[in-house]
Amino acid sequence: MAESVPVRCPECRREHTYTPPVYPCDCGAPVALPLLHPGRPARVRHRTWEGSWVEVRCPACGTAKEWPQPELGCECGTLLRLPVEPPPAGIAAGPDAVTEAGAGAEAGAEAGSAGSSAPASLKAHGSDEPSRTRPAFQPVTIRTAQDARTAAAQYLRWLGFAEVRVTERRPASGIDLRGSGIIAHVDPSTDPTTHREVETLWLNGLNEEVDTACFSLSGYAREARMRADALGVPLFVLDLTGMPQAVNDPADDLIRSVC
Repeated sequence: MAESVPVRCPECRREHTYTPPVYPCDCGAPVALPLLHPGRPARVRHRTWEGSWVEVRCPACGTAKEWPQPELGCECGTLLRLPVEPPPAGIAAGPDAVTEAGAGAEAGAEAGSAGSSAPASLKAHGSDEPSRTRPAFQPVTIRTAQDARTAAAQYLRWLGFAEVRVTERRPASGIDLRGSGIIAHVDPSTDPTTHREVETLWLNGLNEEVDTACFSLSGYAREARMRADALGVPLFVLDLTGMPQAVNDPADDLIRSVC
């Protein structure tokens, strides 16, 4: 389990507790992204795919691999990027490193299998943990806009909405996902989602008498957050691992209603 760190939003000054994600290395050891201490979070104003990945070296076997840059969605609508310590220069994996890593890798693999937990989106907001019979959510790594839609669809299916499918072509309504009792908009752009997109989604849900959910890769404009709260539209932020994070009360309510 990675160590939690305090994070203050530079826009609204809210305090958050952030736990860096842990990824499985090919050797079996868990790799926690080493956050830079002290490090000031940066607001993501314009996201690029190339700039959303960070290189981290496995402490067990020494293998360096790119992982999604750690990000945190603040309640004010700001998307924050947390700095990560760069890998040590001139250190390569070798026979000695692999030999010394044996015990650590085995211990890491055991810890990973024994420490399964609820998704970060549920933990971060104090929502109820999913049923013991429900398998852990398996996110889809996002590298393209279509991946973002697939990740959101998979999450809604995991929540219990049946027959959620990605629309073949994005219609003028902006509805990207349709399922039994729900429609969703997925914004994979590098700019914050606007209030017009939230209002359009809400109107479509009202007309079709179904639940709604909005997913964004770059967070939400302040006015979009305010409109969503007023209209009761659940908002989620997707990180590049494909893990959604609820960012308003309607999103928490949606999770609790189906879990």
